[in-house]
Amino acid sequence: MSSKELMDPEPEPSRLQHAASFPEPFDPFELTDTVLGDVRDPYPMLAKLRREASVHEGPLPIPGAAEPPRRGIPQFTVYGHDEVTQVLRNHGVFSSSIYHDVVGMVMGRTILEMDEPEHRLKRALVSPAFRNRVLARWETELVGSVVDGLIDRFAGNGRADLVRELLFDFPVQVIARVLGLPIEDYPRFQRWSIELLSVAANFERGAAASRSLAEYFATVLDERRVSPSHDLISDLATTEVDGERLDDQEIFAFLRLLLPAGVETTYRASGNLLFGLLTHPDQLEAVRRDPSLVPQAFEEALRWEPPLTILLRVSTADIELDGVRIPAGSHIGVCIAAANRDEARYQDPDGFDIFRDPRQHVSFGFGVHMCLGMHLARMETRVAISKLLERIDEVQLDPGDLDPHIHGMAFRSPTALPVKFSLTRSR
Repeated sequence: MSSKELMDPEPEPSRLQHAASFPEPFDPFELTDTVLGDVRDPYPMLAKLRREASVHEGPLPIPGAAEPPRRGIPQFTVYGHDEVTQVLRNHGVFSSSIYHDVVGMVMGRTILEMDEPEHRLKRALVSPAFRNRVLARWETELVGSVVDGLIDRFAGNGRADLVRELLFDFPVQVIARVLGLPIEDYPRFQRWSIELLSVAANFERGAAASRSLAEYFATVLDERRVSPSHDLISDLATTEVDGERLDDQEIFAFLRLLLPAGVETTYRASGNLLFGLLTHPDQLEAVRRDPSLVPQAFEEALRWEPPLTILLRVSTADIELDGVRIPAGSHIGVCIAAANRDEARYQDPDGFDIFRDPRQHVSFGFGVHMCLGMHLARMETRVAISKLLERIDEVQLDPGDLDPHIHGMAFRSPTALPVKFSLTRSR
């Protein structure tokens, strides 16, 4: 495959045709133990800890959960914004290799756990698929079609739960189409992706999902090696950088990482944005009147309620961080949720304000391990929210007997987004 095809692939027509209906996904809250903590609002606790000290000895406390065994390994949690960015920037001392023990058993060896220079090489082999020209093509010919198809299913009803009827479904349809996979398999990817992430709560279930994905992708990869197509799996099978290629296990590992990242974090982040807008009607109206505000609204939602609240590192040398001595071999929780609400950096940090002066958040990480898919997530969310507000009007929360709120500890997103609305136009 030529470099031009890799950078500017022509999507297959069959993948871009809108299907009249899609398989129904399973309920996103069926696997309730994936939330890792029955927590409604951790921010008062995080603020208290951050104000006491930017670095604490011990793991991140999870209300209602037993403290995990320490196994003799020193543990620290970092809460201050400056200290969080210092840890994420200093990848030489604060290694990502801890993810080998955390998710490596089910993901395989991914760029998530790699340090330099291996990380740089392997990232270069997969990053062309996320460059701007490719994302622009996906936006024009793929993402809009997926979102319109999902809105078609509820637009005439005047009511919907946007979590279950839009947000949970659209990212997996985008990722699966980018991979060139059949529509009928979408619900399986949704389940497998969440089961992978729930490995800490249920190892056997996570391991079974890992095996199922490897078996599934082995068949697809064999087909693509014989007959490459214009999809991401074909690109992964044929891309070469400095004479290096990804082997089968590396491709399986990347795909196992891509599915949960593409499904979980995007649907959660989009939901947090919509929750912020729906609970601040003046800001919702501003975005509806001026869709160019969607990107800055999304950045504020990422700061205010990141879908993933903590990253992990392990220290490779003795180091002092804000006066706290951290021995080599320590496990470190990097609390990006606390850093994003540090009053030393953000005015009124607990408020949701899409018009605040923009300052970089750390929801996509920082440094060499900055999220590879962040531009895809931004594009998908911008398209989804813009199309939703373009096609429905007078949208407002309609909780009924429900109590919609953002929930969780390690991962956070709305429990539901029940809304009522009037139909502005059909597509």
